[in-house]
Amino acid sequence: MARRADLSHLLGELDALITALHTAAAERADDIAGVHPTHRESARNLIHYVELRRHDIRTLQSRLADLGLSSLGRSEAHVLRSVEAVRDLLHALTDPAHRAALHVGDHAAPALDRNANALLGRSPRPRSTRIMVTLPSESAADGTIIGDLVDAGMDVARVNCAHDDVTAWAAMVDELRRRERVDGSRCTIAMDLAGPKLRTGPLQPGPHVLRVAPTRDDAGNVTAAGLAWLTPAGSAASAPTPDGALATIIPITDATWLTARKIGDRLQFVDARGAKRVWRVVEVHDGGLLAAVRATSYVHTGAEISCADQPGVGCSTIGELPAIERSYRVHRGDTVVLTNSVEPPQSAGSATTHEIGCTLPEAFLAVREGHRVWFDDGKIGGVVQRADAASIRVLVTDVRARGANLKAGKGINLPDTSLPVAALTPKDLEDLPFVAQHADVVNLSFVRSVRDVRHLQAELHLLAADHLGIVLKIETADGFAQLPALLLAAMRTERVGVMIARGDLAVEVGFDRMAEVQEEIMWICEAAHVPVIWATQVLDSLARTGHPSRAEVTDAAMAVRAECVMLNKGPHIVEAITALDSILVRMQTHHHKKRSLLRRLRAWDVSTPSTDPVENAHRRRPKATPVVQER
Repeated sequence: MARRADLSHLLGELDALITALHTAAAERADDIAGVHPTHRESARNLIHYVELRRHDIRTLQSRLADLGLSSLGRSEAHVLRSVEAVRDLLHALTDPAHRAALHVGDHAAPALDRNANALLGRSPRPRSTRIMVTLPSESAADGTIIGDLVDAGMDVARVNCAHDDVTAWAAMVDELRRRERVDGSRCTIAMDLAGPKLRTGPLQPGPHVLRVAPTRDDAGNVTAAGLAWLTPAGSAASAPTPDGALATIIPITDATWLTARKIGDRLQFVDARGAKRVWRVVEVHDGGLLAAVRATSYVHTGAEISCADQPGVGCSTIGELPAIERSYRVHRGDTVVLTNSVEPPQSAGSATTHEIGCTLPEAFLAVREGHRVWFDDGKIGGVVQRADAASIRVLVTDVRARGANLKAGKGINLPDTSLPVAALTPKDLEDLPFVAQHADVVNLSFVRSVRDVRHLQAELHLLAADHLGIVLKIETADGFAQLPALLLAAMRTERVGVMIARGDLAVEVGFDRMAEVQEEIMWICEAAHVPVIWATQVLDSLARTGHPSRAEVTDAAMAVRAECVMLNKGPHIVEAITALDSILVRMQTHHHKKRSLLRRLRAWDVSTPSTDPVENAHRRRPKATPVVQER
């Protein structure tokens, strides 16, 4: 049994901690008073939590746990009352006549649920975590895509203002307003402002060439001919897909010549390498024809094409083809020179020095020697050797053994550099009136400072859009470091949330720190009773290829602790929504925030049937009944 002196010492530590919490709240009284009335208690709890985490209480936690008391390990949602409750229980241990004031009510859960419902809409039953999906560009022209997403279980639709235009966004919004979820409600619409994303500039375009090739086996034998869809230049006719095979679209300048062709005709031309090629017409349609390609062909703009079976009927030419996207192959030890220009470099440089533009001029005045630079979501990393107003010279130190391609339009991250740029760009200010009129939520990208949050709030006020929900996208090291202050600023708005934008954030803070950082964001947002959106690459392989990786399934399961999970677009996005729904429903019976829920487990029962409705609803399909053969 603990000695009375030990208990008294613990009481002293707890009293000192409580005093520190009260002092911190008193010092930040103006900040608390400045938030929306809905968030006053939440702001106070946030300040209490930040103060608690300024102290190392690991030894105190261990001693409390030895006494069978709360170790304060799950106190985020109600910090002061948790510490006071443990203090009162200790008083009861030291003085049997003392009655512990067990007044810890979990007001935080209703507050967080209320805030999540207000920002993101009510969660569907039985799933408590919402699913957000990024709308693909194609959904602007094809409303069935949005219908399929809604039917599959999308709760929040994300429109990325970095892509498409006002016309496309309006079409997406109109379709979303027409579609109802299973419960009769409509999806919440969240629109991402593009923000000041640093990207590599353009490169000189490559030749206007398309490669059309057959399918071959391991021995090089042709197993299936390639397909070319020859159609009049400028035609909108879609290519047929026999047996699901995709055809390469080849524009032809002379529509009359094309319509004179028939099945069986042999079409001949000389390709970009000087090789004579012959294709055979296999199908003829109103909008063009399909030709079978049995030898790899490099088709180029302006090539003459004729019919070998009617040599006297003239020829036509290949129309304008897209230019090949150029890239640099970058290896460790190479140099990347970023230039303060968005014009394509005139020279290709050397085999080890690669010149490319940077879209953000402000970076050239802020970067210093020794600062780290990452390209293309961390695929290529290096250190600044020299920087001035015209260029930044980067020595490549981190890239896979075989090297990586550096292309135009790829992201640049400067984790050591404080960029003097506002989160709201001129383009964002142009887009904001549309967002304010049509969206339910605006996502503020690359937020770094309280000034960024106040700027957005001021612009929304001018647009009479104070009702709009605000989500802070935490995707920079500065944004993470300033998160307590950013939350207090954002909480001046009634509806507020945080998105953990793990793609850029992982590059900024380092992949080895990413797991720790996302946990810390979850904790502080729970203390502020602010809903969290868990984003970037959730079930990414499944959405893109139809097959998930083991690691991403585990990642999706951990996302149940957030109020919303974001999926990016992909050809298999409906399957990804269905899989995520199943994972979240299963996991919500095991976890809530940091708390493990000990529901009845039947995993190791030998023969007892389950009575758990969630377990039954999402049980794997039963094994086939074995067939007993008669002897």
